[in-house]
Amino acid sequence: MANNLNTLRNLLLLTLALLAGIVVAYLISPRNSSPEQPLLHKLGGDFTLQGSQGEVSLENYRDNVVVMYIGYTHCPDVCPTSLAVMSQALKQLNETELAQVQPLFISVDPDRDSPERLAEYSQFFHPKLAGLTGSKKDIDLLVNQYGAFYRIVEMKDSAMGYAVDHSSRIYLINKQGELSKALMHGSMPDQVVTEIRALL
Repeated sequence: MANNLNTLRNLLLLTLALLAGIVVAYLISPRNSSPEQPLLHKLGGDFTLQGSQGEVSLENYRDNVVVMYIGYTHCPDVCPTSLAVMSQALKQLNETELAQVQPLFISVDPDRDSPERLAEYSQFFHPKLAGLTGSKKDIDLLVNQYGAFYRIVEMKDSAMGYAVDHSSRIYLINKQGELSKALMHGSMPDQVVTEIRALL
């Protein structure tokens, strides 16, 4: 009987030790790193796209904090939600703070989103929000630089013809043009405000 109890106790201790090891391995595993910060030191960089007033580069906004979102104007839900969050965050900034911030909306749907359409659409969210797009080559370069993704999804039974699946992050770029944060979809305006003010 005593031997059976000792054996059970040893098995229990061994099981607990194994479980503890699994928990520790999980906690220190790279897979448990924050998903909204995907190797930021390797992402970001300058880009050049088209706005309603002509060619625009990220370099044009040096000495400003850039708040950037990548999507498209025909997006039914994710884009309007994220742009509304950006708008609410910008409205919490005072005049001096807002003067140092440039919000951007980058469209990955240049066939439907002309610079003029983007300018009109962006004004629904905030007067400072600038809409930019470009050739597929330029868009793909930016998307790759910032660790984003998009793909065209055909919709045969829809008048729209196609939709665009895409990642949904709010990117914060510091005054030196370096990517500082990539906030996941669902971030609240207060969080965006906090991150912007940390870069001012």
